[in-house]
Amino acid sequence: MNKIACIIIALIYSSFGLAQEKPNILWLSAEDISPQIGCFKDPYAITPNLDELAEEGVRYLNAFTTAGVCAPSRSSIVMSMYQTTLGTQHMRGNVLLPEAIKPFPYYLRKAGYYCTNTAKEDYQFITPEGVWDASSNKAHWRNRKDKNQPFFAVFNYGGCHASGIKNDEKYLKVTSVLTPEQRQDPQAFDNIPPYYPDTQTTRENWKRNYELITALDIWIGNKIKQLKDDGLYDNTIIMFWSDHGIGLPRAKRWLYDSGTRIPLIVHIPEKFRVNHQAAPNTISEQLVSAVDFGATVLSLAGVEIPSHMQGKAFLGDNTDKPREYVFGARDRMDERYDIIRMTRDKRYKYIRNYEPLKAYYQYMNSSESGKTMKELRTLHEAGKLHPEAEIFFSETKPIEELYDTWGDPHEVNNIADNPKYEEVLSRLRETHLDWVKLTRDSGLIPEPILVENEKKTGSRYAILKEISDAGYPNRLADIAVKASEGISALPYFENALKDKDPSIRYWAATGIGNIGKPAIALKKKVQKLLKDKSSVVRTAAARALCRMDKPSKALPVLTSELKNGEQWERLYAANVLDEIDEMALPVIKEMHDALVPKEELYQKGKYVVRVINRALNQLEGTDKKVR
Repeated sequence: MNKIACIIIALIYSSFGLAQEKPNILWLSAEDISPQIGCFKDPYAITPNLDELAEEGVRYLNAFTTAGVCAPSRSSIVMSMYQTTLGTQHMRGNVLLPEAIKPFPYYLRKAGYYCTNTAKEDYQFITPEGVWDASSNKAHWRNRKDKNQPFFAVFNYGGCHASGIKNDEKYLKVTSVLTPEQRQDPQAFDNIPPYYPDTQTTRENWKRNYELITALDIWIGNKIKQLKDDGLYDNTIIMFWSDHGIGLPRAKRWLYDSGTRIPLIVHIPEKFRVNHQAAPNTISEQLVSAVDFGATVLSLAGVEIPSHMQGKAFLGDNTDKPREYVFGARDRMDERYDIIRMTRDKRYKYIRNYEPLKAYYQYMNSSESGKTMKELRTLHEAGKLHPEAEIFFSETKPIEELYDTWGDPHEVNNIADNPKYEEVLSRLRETHLDWVKLTRDSGLIPEPILVENEKKTGSRYAILKEISDAGYPNRLADIAVKASEGISALPYFENALKDKDPSIRYWAATGIGNIGKPAIALKKKVQKLLKDKSSVVRTAAARALCRMDKPSKALPVLTSELKNGEQWERLYAANVLDEIDEMALPVIKEMHDALVPKEELYQKGKYVVRVINRALNQLEGTDKKVR
C-alpha cells in the first residue's frame, strides 16, 4: 500500500470518529534477557517501572521464543511463522519471501494503522514495501500527521544485549544512568546457575546483566512517560518482551529455558479488554510462543489473521485454543551447523539432537569472546569444572534430552533414559516429529540445497510447500531422525543413497557416516556419491569414508569443495575437515590456501576462514584441541 492510500484511510477513520475505537499498540522489546525482573519474583532485580506495568496488566510465566538467538527469533515474531518454515533459521542470512505472505504490520497498515519501528529489524529477509510507515532511529508515533490515527509502534532496547556484558566500554556507557543504589553486589548472588563456575568472572557478568536490565527499566519508564505526556496511555495496549534469553553461554543460542524463556507483560486499558483479559495485577500460566505475538496484535486490533500465519492469538476477540506445546529450533550459528529441535509443555522439555556427534560447545568466534565462556574453557582444561558444567564439554551429545523443569529448572538432569518417564518421552517425541512434518521444517534441507532451490522456486518457503502433497516433508523428517538411530537403519540408508532427491541422499550418507566403521560394507556405494551432482552429498559421502577410516579418496573431494564451492558448500567441507582432526594432515597446504586475504572475506566467506583457521590451530599444535 502506498503512502497516499494510507493517508486516505487515516482520514476516513478520523472523519467518522472511528480512530479511538481502535487501540494504539506499543511494543517495547528488549534483547538478550531472561525474566530476571522483580515482578517475576527475582529477588535481585531492580525494575520498578516494569513492576508497575505488571501491576496494571498481566505477566505471562510461560512465554518462550522459537529460537535462542535474535535474528531467527525476530523473523518468526514479525511474520508470525516459524523460522524453519520460512527458511530464516540459519543465523546470518538473507532469504527471499514469497509475494503472497507479508510481515504482520503490513496488514495493520491496510487496516488504517500508522506503523513504525525504532529501529532494529534483523529479520533475515529484505523487508517488503508497505510494512512500515517508518523504520529508523527517528521513527515515532508522534510523527503521524493525523493524531487520531491509531498506531502500532515498536521500540527496541539494545543496551542489554550480550555485548553489554562482555564489552567494558558498552557496559559503562549503558549503565551510566544508574544511581549507586541501583548497582549490584557481585558477592551477594546465590542464584548462579550450576552450569557456570562460581568465580569472580562469572559473578561480575551476572552483576552486569542485572544492571543492564535496570538501565532497560529506566528506558521503559521514559517510553511510558511519553505516552502519558501525549495523553495516550488510556488508549494504548503495551506489550513488553525479549527476543530470547540471557546473553551468556548455554543460554543464548540454546533451546534450554535459559535461552528461550522470556519475560512477557501486557497492559490493556479497561475499555479494550475482552472478557476481562489482562486484568490488572494478574498472572497467566498459559503457554505462549513468540510466534504468537503478531497474530495476537492483529486480534487486538480487530484485523483478520491471514491463514498462512502459524501463530495463535492469545488476546483479543479472535483468540485460539490455548497451546499445549511450544516449539523451538537451533540451526547454523554463524560458522557452525547443529540441528536441534525443542518441544515443551508446561512442565517437561524434550530436545532432539539431530547431529549428536557434534559437541555442545563447538568453537564459534562470537561466543568464545565472552569472559564467562573463556572462564569455562580455562577451568575445563584445568579439570576444575563441576559435573553440571563439564557435561557441556562432552565431545558428543545424547540423541534425546528430557527435563522435568519443575523439579530441575536449570535442566541439568537428563531423564530421557529413566523408565519412569517413558510415556512423557514418547508423547513429546511424537509431538516434536508431528510439528517438524506439519510445519515443513526446511532446516532439515542442507543450506546449499536450500540456496539452490530458492533460485528455482522464488523462496525457501515454497520449496517444501510446493511438494508437500507428495509426502516429501514426511520422508525428509523420517530419514533425518533415522540418521542417528545407528546400525539398525543401514538397510534404509542403502536404499536412500539412490533417492532422486539430494537431501535424502545427504541424510543417508550422513547416517552411514555416523555409524562409521561398522558400515564398511557400504563403502563402494558411498564412494559413488563422491561424484554426486550435489556438493553437500559429495561432502557427506567424504565424511562417511573418513569415519570408516578410508580417507584417501575423500580428502581430494573435501579440498575441491573447499576451493571451488559456493559459500555454504565450502562451509560444509570446512566443518568436515575440522571434524576429522589429524586425518586432515595430508591436506594442510590446501587448508592454508583457504585462508584468503581480509579483502576477499566477503566474497569467499568469513565463516569458512574461521573454521579452517581453528582446524589448523589444532592440527599444528598452536591451540588445544576443542571442537
